[in-house]
Amino acid sequence: MKIKNWVFGGFVSLTFLVGCGQNEDKRIAPKARKINLDFEWSSAESSALKKLSEYGFFEGDLAELTPVSNVYPYSINTPLFSNYAEKERFVFIPTKKKITFRANGLFSFEEGTVLIKNFYYPEGLTDSSNSRKIIETRLLILENKNWIPLNYVWNEQQTEATLNYVGKTELVNWIDSNGEKKEVYYKVPNLNQCKNCHNSNNTIVPIGLTAAQLNKYYKPLGDKINQLDYFKKTGVLSNFTHSSEVSKMPVWNDPKTGSVDERSRAYLDANCAHCHSSQGSAKNSGLYLDYHEKDTRKRGIFKPPVAAGKGSGNFQYGIVPGKPQESIFIYRLISNDPAIRMPEIGRSIPHQEGISLLTTYIKELKEE
Repeated sequence: MKIKNWVFGGFVSLTFLVGCGQNEDKRIAPKARKINLDFEWSSAESSALKKLSEYGFFEGDLAELTPVSNVYPYSINTPLFSNYAEKERFVFIPTKKKITFRANGLFSFEEGTVLIKNFYYPEGLTDSSNSRKIIETRLLILENKNWIPLNYVWNEQQTEATLNYVGKTELVNWIDSNGEKKEVYYKVPNLNQCKNCHNSNNTIVPIGLTAAQLNKYYKPLGDKINQLDYFKKTGVLSNFTHSSEVSKMPVWNDPKTGSVDERSRAYLDANCAHCHSSQGSAKNSGLYLDYHEKDTRKRGIFKPPVAAGKGSGNFQYGIVPGKPQESIFIYRLISNDPAIRMPEIGRSIPHQEGISLLTTYIKELKEE
């Protein structure tokens, strides 16, 4: 399979959480933090392929997402919440190129690699057809040592997805796993909105492609092989020994994989830490939600807001141990007000199950 060379200009797409730091006078309402969307596009963006099918990532019926050789499915332990959309992920690895294993941090990829993430909703989980509707496909293309983001929006017929720079809002209906009818206004992000989540020291990077997130079994690869071991077996993953030597991120909604504390930290890592880290777009907040962060104040415990503005809700701290009803985290997670809610981009309804987990987590925290 061959992928054409592209020259693009632009920035990325995705989302998530809370702006907190220090404020000496708790009586003064802090000012709201604004996302910088002031970017200019290169005139070369027109060289992007207009249709998803033109890349040749999938064979047969495009909506079946049947990968060709060099396109590998993968999954992660605890994913980002995106208005209850489900995701099917793939990575295209050019011939003779590799993924380089790193025990900590993002894996290293070679020129021409493409990350492919498809967002969809099930239309009938309770019937035998198990049909779905794909809303968008996001690509991250590694070219000239830079990650280039592109979004493709699917048509109603589910026969093609077309390049989209400006975003789109679509009313989506689906049947959840309990057989209940749900609906949401799903927002496809514009390319400017992506920068805020994929930004690491002013450079666009992937999210979630770490050893701990990828260390799992994944059904499309077979129930008897870990996907990291599978990638090594196929020759795609280098500098790697065996999955038994790698730490594993807890699955946020699976109690068998970790305690409430561990699963909550995994949830915050997946949904917040790409912005709330020492290198992320919210680094000035001083709120760092990486899974391995040890400083409890940096994790939000008894941490007053720096720039939450209206988002503080007149509460004093990000997390008040034992009191979720007094914690800014919960206040912002349950809100649908665009000036309050977290994440700022990527959701328009609260993630009830995630809120329940974090509420339990805060209730169980004890003052030190």
